[in-house]
Parts: sequence; structure tokens; C-alpha cells
Amino acid sequence: MNYGKIKNLDIANGIGIRVSLFVSGCTNHCRGCFQPETWDFDYGQRFTAETCRQILTLLEPSYIHGLSVLGGEPLEPSSQRALLPLFRKIKREYPDKSIWIFSGFLYESEIMKAGSHPHCEATEELLSLTDVLVDGRFAEEKRDVSLLFRGSSNQRIIDLSATRQRGCLTLWDEKQAVD
Repeated sequence: MNYGKIKNLDIANGIGIRVSLFVSGCTNHCRGCFQPETWDFDYGQRFTAETCRQILTLLEPSYIHGLSVLGGEPLEPSSQRALLPLFRKIKREYPDKSIWIFSGFLYESEIMKAGSHPHCEATEELLSLTDVLVDGRFAEEKRDVSLLFRGSSNQRIIDLSATRQRGCLTLWDEKQAVD
């Protein structure tokens, strides 16, 4: 997997101050995409063991709330396979830090559906380590700059921790952002 950027002290892509990883490679190609250069799977730099160490170091300060992974498309199968060891290390070393994934794929009908493009052997474990999933392709005609943590009104913020706990899809409560 390649990545385009690691952004430290990011306040735009999840709750609190975060580290954001922008992965490369996306098959969705949404019209009006914020970063079309990241569609190319070869864009940017190789994601290596050193990259993982860098991210873990950036996550260390207590004021960092967690990691956000955007793209490109983090749930392309090749990205999932590369991200899984990092997610395991984060949850082991920083269990109180949250992990957010921003994906153009839909949770029920694509991500969790066996046989669909994004579903692979890493999917279920990767999502078990993820706290929040923003899903849905960016829809330019539904663009809304007033929305929190998403670009268009068709996208959802799914609280995966609550979804696992309750056994049913649970949307994230935006009031959590101000508490």
C-alpha cells in the first residue's frame, strides 16, 4: 500500500486532535472528489514498518485522541491488509485512542457483504478494531459544507463500537462532538 500524507494535529477528520493517514488507491472515483490524485494506487510513498512506527510515535501524546484513515479508499482490500497490523498495534499500545475510517463503500451492502469488492479476509477484524466508520460515496449533488465530518448528506457516521455492543447498526450521535 502507498499513502499520500500523514497529517499530525488534525482537527477536521474526527473528534479531538488526531493523526490522519491518507492512503492511496481508490476504485470509487467519486465525481467532485477532494483528492483525486489518491485514486492512483502508486501515488505517494510506500507504507512500511517505519511508517507504522512514525504513526505510533505521533499517537503517543495524551492530547492526541486517535487515528483517522482516509483516502483514497482505506477499505480497498490491499489497504485493509496493510492497515490491519497497524490497527492491532494501536489498540494494544493505546487502547483509549479511537480509530476512524472514512470509506466510500457502504457498510451493509458492500463492506460487510461476503463476495463484494471491499470484503476480504481482513475486513471483519479491521472493523472490530475501528470505533467509527464514515461510509458512502461522496455525492457532489448532495454536497453540504455544514455537515460534521462528511462532505455530502448521503454519507453516514456509524458508531461501530455501539453497533457491536447493541447488535444493530447505530449511527454516531453528533452531540458527542460537543460534549
